[in-house]
Amino acid sequence: MAEILGDQKVQSEVLEGLAMCKNHRKWFVNFAVPYLGDHPVEVSAGTGDYAEEWRAHVPRMTVTEAEPDRIVALKERFSDDANMDVKELLLPATEPGDYSAAVSYNVLEHIDEDVDALRSMGELVRPGGHVIIVVPAFQWAMSPADIATGHVRRYTKKSMRAAMEAAGLEIVKLHYANTLGLFGYVFTTKILRLMPGPGKLVLVYDRFVAPLTRLAERIVTPPFGQSVVAIARVPQR
Repeated sequence: MAEILGDQKVQSEVLEGLAMCKNHRKWFVNFAVPYLGDHPVEVSAGTGDYAEEWRAHVPRMTVTEAEPDRIVALKERFSDDANMDVKELLLPATEPGDYSAAVSYNVLEHIDEDVDALRSMGELVRPGGHVIIVVPAFQWAMSPADIATGHVRRYTKKSMRAAMEAAGLEIVKLHYANTLGLFGYVFTTKILRLMPGPGKLVLVYDRFVAPLTRLAERIVTPPFGQSVVAIARVPQR
């Protein structure tokens, strides 16, 4: 079984900080929207903030978690929506699925056996559907915050392509995102040695930096960034 590593308390604080980043979230939500299909599954949905955005774009959605407390919280959050299913899921999945897409943001970097996890996500998806991944970029940006939150690696486009292809997936789109965010992350976590979480720095980033970076990256595809965004197609079996 692929184990997601890291201190649960620290991870919860990071998720709380991310929940404050509404502009950043709306930006990154859109990377997946064209590929979700009619019934996607989110692998390791956390607090459900991304699923909250995606459910407006699909007829039905399934969100999954491995942690019992998070499963309970997700069921409470989506209890008013009959088109939202909440399930427990451990990677690798025990049987193939028939989802239109599998989407997982900021999860793969926690898993030792990342190729096995990608292969398992592909098996959840019907042929022709998509696996949509966002992960942190560049091993040199690894900081104490990464270690505390259980990151075992950071990716480049090259290493993500290699992992996707080893898992039998066909790359559709692969790019970096959030150039300015990378500089901010390195400065705050490697130089100032701060932990990501709720606070003024997060609010400043989300209010000013994220919208500016999003606008710039609509015009020019960045040569580097805080994240790697990867879209892959599941081939015919």
